[in-house]
Amino acid sequence: MTIVAKDLEPADIPDHFDNKHYSPYRFFSAEEWSKFRADTPLTLTADEVQRLRSLNDPIDLSEVRRIYLSLSRLLSAHVESSQMLFAQRQRFLSMPEEAKTPFVIGIAGSVAVGKSTTARILAELLSRWPSSPKVDLVTTDGFLYPNAVLQRENIMDRKGFPESYDTGALLRFLSAIKAGKPYVKAPSYSHLTYDVLPDQFKIIDRPDILIFEGINVLQSRNLPADGKIVPMVSDFFDFSIYIDAEESLIHSWYVSRFMQLRETAFKDPNSFFKRYAQVSEDAALAIAEGLWQNINLKNLRQNILPTRPRADLILQKGENHLTATVALRKL
Repeated sequence: MTIVAKDLEPADIPDHFDNKHYSPYRFFSAEEWSKFRADTPLTLTADEVQRLRSLNDPIDLSEVRRIYLSLSRLLSAHVESSQMLFAQRQRFLSMPEEAKTPFVIGIAGSVAVGKSTTARILAELLSRWPSSPKVDLVTTDGFLYPNAVLQRENIMDRKGFPESYDTGALLRFLSAIKAGKPYVKAPSYSHLTYDVLPDQFKIIDRPDILIFEGINVLQSRNLPADGKIVPMVSDFFDFSIYIDAEESLIHSWYVSRFMQLRETAFKDPNSFFKRYAQVSEDAALAIAEGLWQNINLKNLRQNILPTRPRADLILQKGENHLTATVALRKL
């Protein structure tokens, strides 16, 4: 009998959440994952967790115990291994001893899915390891083009899409971080004014660990036919995390958050969105649905979700906004 090989079609390749047999990931329920924390101490208080979580995010100490202590322990192993490899490579190359480069963790996922909470919780936990590493957190919001540029290019309604970011500035920043340069500037962003803050920066000075959070940090790009080096943001990551949830859940979380902000932050006279606080509840709900359907859902489907398989670890959330499944890439 002759067997004829054929190319795999997309339909032949199983989804990594639906067909685990073919997946490059190992899957764990939240309860299974929680057992990996071993004797990792809980160094956060309930008040600190409440301060760190974002609006509409119900994370509490129980969730930190279930998910984040095990994740902290895993990351500790990765950081330690990375530092050992760095030292071994220095000896291999017979190079003079240099300061180790920061360990960079990328965190990606849709709007309203809980990236910021995850980033802040992790930053606090990692900084409280016994070795007291220096941990910095930077978001990609500051690397968006200013609103004036987006309006000039007629892409204001694509804010958050890959083309709305200054990719050159992103790559220069991460390159400087990985080179171990001191006092690297990260541009600042105001969610109140919904714009980059001119001449305001966060100074990143040779951290042991940098957490880099943003919706599209795992985004790939077209590769040149001539084989020239074309770096991607994720090339600078030592470990990457994708915060995941069903589309319908993210939709409901986004709209719920919008309606809550309408009663809080949007009422600030300096808020870019203050006009949304002045309309009726029905009108505000229609606006939230329109923003979701015309901007955020498109970005999720076209740009964000396709990057999920590139992550080292995926935290998939359930209806209660808490982690239900953890997927860890196999070594």
